[in-house]
Amino acid sequence: MAARGAVAAGAERPLAGERRFAAKETWDERELREAPLHWPRPSALDVSIRALPGVGPKLAEAAAEAGIETVWDLLLRFPHRHRNRQLRPLGSLRTGETGTVLVEVLGSKPRPFRKRRLTIVGVKVGDESGSVRATWFNQPWVAEKLEPGAELLLTGKLTGKGFTVNEWELVSGGAGEIDDSSFVPVHAATEALRPQRIREWAEQAVGLARNAVEGLPAELRARRRLAAAGDAIAAAHFPESEEDLAAARERLAFEELFLHQALLASRKRSRRAARPAPRLGPPGERVTGWLSTLPFAPTDDQRGAFADLDADLDSGEPMARLLMGEVGSGKTVVAVYAMLRALEAGYQAALMAPTETLAEQHAITLGRLLAADATPFALLTGATPARQRREALGRLASGELGLIVGTHALIEPTVEFARLGVVVVDEQHRFGVEQRRALDAKGVEGLAPHVLHMTATPIPRTLSLTAYGDLDTTALHELPAGRQPIETRLVEEEQRGEAFEFMRRRLREGRQAYVVCPLVSESEKVAGRAAEAEAERLRAGELRDFRVGLLHGQMRSEEKAEAMRAFAAGETDVLVATTVIEVGIDVGNATVMVIEGAERFGVSQLHQLRGRVGRGEHPSQCLLFAAEAGELARRRLQAVEGQSDGFKLAEVDLVLRGEGEILGTRQSGQARFAVAELPDDEALLLAAKDEVLALLDRYGSLEDAALGPLLEAARRRFGAGVADPIPL
Repeated sequence: MAARGAVAAGAERPLAGERRFAAKETWDERELREAPLHWPRPSALDVSIRALPGVGPKLAEAAAEAGIETVWDLLLRFPHRHRNRQLRPLGSLRTGETGTVLVEVLGSKPRPFRKRRLTIVGVKVGDESGSVRATWFNQPWVAEKLEPGAELLLTGKLTGKGFTVNEWELVSGGAGEIDDSSFVPVHAATEALRPQRIREWAEQAVGLARNAVEGLPAELRARRRLAAAGDAIAAAHFPESEEDLAAARERLAFEELFLHQALLASRKRSRRAARPAPRLGPPGERVTGWLSTLPFAPTDDQRGAFADLDADLDSGEPMARLLMGEVGSGKTVVAVYAMLRALEAGYQAALMAPTETLAEQHAITLGRLLAADATPFALLTGATPARQRREALGRLASGELGLIVGTHALIEPTVEFARLGVVVVDEQHRFGVEQRRALDAKGVEGLAPHVLHMTATPIPRTLSLTAYGDLDTTALHELPAGRQPIETRLVEEEQRGEAFEFMRRRLREGRQAYVVCPLVSESEKVAGRAAEAEAERLRAGELRDFRVGLLHGQMRSEEKAEAMRAFAAGETDVLVATTVIEVGIDVGNATVMVIEGAERFGVSQLHQLRGRVGRGEHPSQCLLFAAEAGELARRRLQAVEGQSDGFKLAEVDLVLRGEGEILGTRQSGQARFAVAELPDDEALLLAAKDEVLALLDRYGSLEDAALGPLLEAARRRFGAGVADPIPL
């Protein structure tokens, strides 16, 4: 095995007498003066992985599939853990003990087999002290590697049924090939790349880590007593102690979060400086008069949002604000306020929603909220009749029409605005960057429109600072007066009859209910058929004495509109639907929601769905049926059952599913941190943000020469397209 730190020919080797990573000794003045200088050469890290000895085309291809193309990629693939490895004879392990053993495959080559939802591979292994059956779960590809006579390094637990393998490596030279270090890195592997292979490459490349660009300004490093980037990278792979590993990890996580925050802050300033925005002045009589006609008093959170908007809209810089709120907290009222501010100042406004159903619901809500103001507006979707479309487009281009609501149809080239001043994008994470950029480009020449992004998914603070770090944020926590709490229950299958009897009692009292069917595949057609089948079953079964309606995404626009109208008017008692009702539906008399297959939904989506009830004066209930909930799914369902605060639920979702899945789908370009783990590293994230803001206050720009290659390091680490939720 190559000695640790060995690199390709011509590369620098560690200097004799260097201190170890976290040594407590200090350098004296003589040592500092005599220490040789080292100038990093970042280009040395950009070489292909094939520059390492033994990496041929086939291995390079496998590495590329795993995201490792350059030496820099390799160095950023940090071990997901380290283990204290001490080999033990197989016969010395007791039942229930975990250990590492060097064994030989004794049985014939195994075949994977399935048992319930598990794929199992099992083979007899042994050493001089004994033999046992080793078992791998959900790794069917392992079977191809288990040739008779193959030597394996296994880490796992001895049970009454055999040896359950947690980690494994193929070895070819027996115990002599195994690194004698007791503190061994465990790198994330793939089917084509064994952990041992990645570790060997890292051993060869780690000496080049000294060429990493140092992104942290010298003053910040000195004040926080942070080691050099290259030393931290080396120690993260091959630490000499747990203390070294902890110090390296914290230093690298802080740098990663700091560079990401710096990139977001720089982009935010560049965007604001790129194009000015219309100055709309303070709110006038039209807006204040509209507020006085509302049938309810705005909450304190809504008034705070109005103040945020007023400051943005008269700043001369384009507003880029994310409005997130608890279910039913009144985000639409805030959106209408922003759009009326544009109309009052002589500009136009647009509201773009991701689906026809949601756009239609917004049109209904706007009609109700703007009735007293008599503000005309149009609805533009793919289903808008040609004659109505031509009329709306003509009035929009001439400036006669000030307000329009629609889907992505608003960004088609034929749609022209006379003076677009404010854009509201609802459920903005469901639009692509190019779609949002296309709407932004329809502003007045030379001016950028103000943009208010809305989401009905409460976003944890850590995620809002990373995925949406270049947006200003406003949160609505407070619910309007009169909203009823929603009791949520996880219902076992044997309680189904009791649950539907409860629903029937509420229906007999004059209330209404929803039954939500899960998406059984990504095809909306499949989802539609599932809802249709459930509606037919209920009409003939549990709900045969009641009027059952149907709503799903494959219905024609007029059919969907009629289904919603009939339910809102009380002409149907129960609405069987897919997730098209997730946002925008507001029927105060609906008090019961049944969610079938609840284990298939995420925490945030379940919270959004149950938010369709509890919108009137009557107590409301949400009943969750979970047919095949695994441990993680059941934890999600229990969290929804026990917590009604959407922001707290979002934190739970972040812990359970990870920052990349909190919105249901990972955002294109969203940062993937190599070291930092959120929300565990929230304190580091907040500290990193504070440091970036302090540098901006002190220097005015992160491009200042005194800050060194800060932004170069940030772009090198994250690229130009990361976390780009809005147009630049």
